[in-house]
Amino acid sequence: MIEHFDVLIVGAGLSGIGAAHHLQVHCPKKTFLIVEGRKALGGTWDLFRYPGIRSDSDMHTMGFSFRPWTGKKAIADGETILNYLKETAKEYGIDRHIRYSHRVVQARWSSEQSGWTVEMEHGKSGDIVVCTCSFLFMCTGYYNYAQGHMPEFPGADRFRGRIVHPQQWPADLDYAGKRVVIIGSGATAITLVPSLAKTAAHVTMLQRSPSYIFARPGSDPFVVGLKRYLPERSASRLARWKNILLGMYFYRIARSKPEKFSALLIGGAQKHLGGSYDVATHFTPKYKPWDQRLCLAPDGDLFKTIREGDATIVTDSIESFTEDGIKLASGKELPADVIVTATGLKLQLMSGVEIYVDDSRVELSQTFNYKGTMFSGIPNFALTVGYTNASWTLKAELSSLYVCRLLNYMDRRGWRSAIPHLVEGSVGEQPMISLTSGYVQRAIDQLPKQGLKKPWTLHQNYPRDIIALRYGKVDDGALRFSR
Repeated sequence: MIEHFDVLIVGAGLSGIGAAHHLQVHCPKKTFLIVEGRKALGGTWDLFRYPGIRSDSDMHTMGFSFRPWTGKKAIADGETILNYLKETAKEYGIDRHIRYSHRVVQARWSSEQSGWTVEMEHGKSGDIVVCTCSFLFMCTGYYNYAQGHMPEFPGADRFRGRIVHPQQWPADLDYAGKRVVIIGSGATAITLVPSLAKTAAHVTMLQRSPSYIFARPGSDPFVVGLKRYLPERSASRLARWKNILLGMYFYRIARSKPEKFSALLIGGAQKHLGGSYDVATHFTPKYKPWDQRLCLAPDGDLFKTIREGDATIVTDSIESFTEDGIKLASGKELPADVIVTATGLKLQLMSGVEIYVDDSRVELSQTFNYKGTMFSGIPNFALTVGYTNASWTLKAELSSLYVCRLLNYMDRRGWRSAIPHLVEGSVGEQPMISLTSGYVQRAIDQLPKQGLKKPWTLHQNYPRDIIALRYGKVDDGALRFSR
């Protein structure tokens, strides 16, 4: 017997849990189900198990608005974040709506039936389970959960030690007292260095080119002060807005005055490492601030580890792996017992789910983003895409609230379907994500596009999105409704 739900949420991570809560509050009569391909909730925070895994956004903005973050650390470790998600799901009864080990592989929209038929593989056997829904809400994140990006390194098969990727961190990896080389300069590498250095003999971070890194307190002094006078949840809500506005201010300065902002970040690294340290080589990127995401060092932990001699930064290219380490293009050799390839993610929207509209396969790369939530030509469908310059949750919650508004609007007027309609060539065209990061550029041809005019543009601006998604007209002329 095929079950039917008003809304099917795909993914039980941060986005899916938030979407379920808002449905319960704003669309209480709607039936919904969350399906999760993995065996547990948490998404990113259940998948990644490498040492030191933590948030790279402050938890006052990354936490849910309806359940403010009250932890001591503004930059929290992965286990604490996962517990927060589990507690949220349990407290609001969301966990009772989740079915695990259900991996969606295909979704077909029928205009005749005004609904979706969704096929899922269940468990290890891969048995096909089918359900139907009126609205499909994809909360699947933005990368491939099965594997990260792993370049082919010449001579890798000759290396006698262990090679690991952070996305598949082995529980039995013993790096205590060993020489570790981490390949990469992104957020993962910068997180791993101080964590591994606590017990490794020495850690070397090998980078082709540097990233912008800034230090900030692991605990927010503003919140600590507020808690002396205000209840904890009130203090957290104020901290949330303080961090939103500060983030917007610094982003605006970074984009309008990149040279000054760059000098500020590089100068901060110099101050932490001392006047004799070669920041021109190791901490001066070739790109402008926010062409890629900034990397965070809570309490300056990376700088402290380098300063104390437990870690070294090497800026060079790899010629080949050897039996005992890595030979560099400069001719130098890096000895290693363990090599960690922090070489990035494989970007993948919707976890590879095949989408059909009336038997026509949808190529997401041929669609246009609508209000950062829906896509041209796909009815009754939404995908959570968070901010690149702020916490993912901020945009995820706005997307959920918009979906609730849309569903209620359709119910009041008797509409059964809503489809963003775009006249080809009418709004211009540009990439959906403008970052120059490797993981984005490797997949740029697979991503949807955005236009040059609203509502087809993807704002990286929280207040503007509040106006558009929470208070803007639902029937704005770009949506076509049908009974």
